[in-house]
Amino acid sequence: MQREHLVPGPDHPITVEPTAGHVTVRVGDTVIAESDSAVTLREAGYDAVQYVPLGHVDPAVLRTSETTTYCPYKGEASYFDLAVGEDTMTDAVWTYTDPFPAVGQIRGHVAFYPDKVTVDAE
Repeated sequence: MQREHLVPGPDHPITVEPTAGHVTVRVGDTVIAESDSAVTLREAGYDAVQYVPLGHVDPAVLRTSETTTYCPYKGEASYFDLAVGEDTMTDAVWTYTDPFPAVGQIRGHVAFYPDKVTVDAE
């Protein structure tokens, strides 16, 4: 079955731009990612999302998940669980390994669910 592939436009705008400043991601008091190379994705009526380079995330906290989802504008997403201390947060992090060209700047980056982490963009 062919999956729908949509291109952002006036009815569903998506922009990806370098984030101005430093991004820090925390679980409680534990810093799990820091970057000056994050990008901000703004999509239609959704809240802006910080995508941090995967290499700027502490690899000790990432556990590969079997979960995948599909976005007709961005492509197929894969997930990571976050393991911090005694806590594991299922599918707290996502990435588009091979994003569609319109959002190609998020390749090699990950995003975090805001109800599971604190993301500060200075």
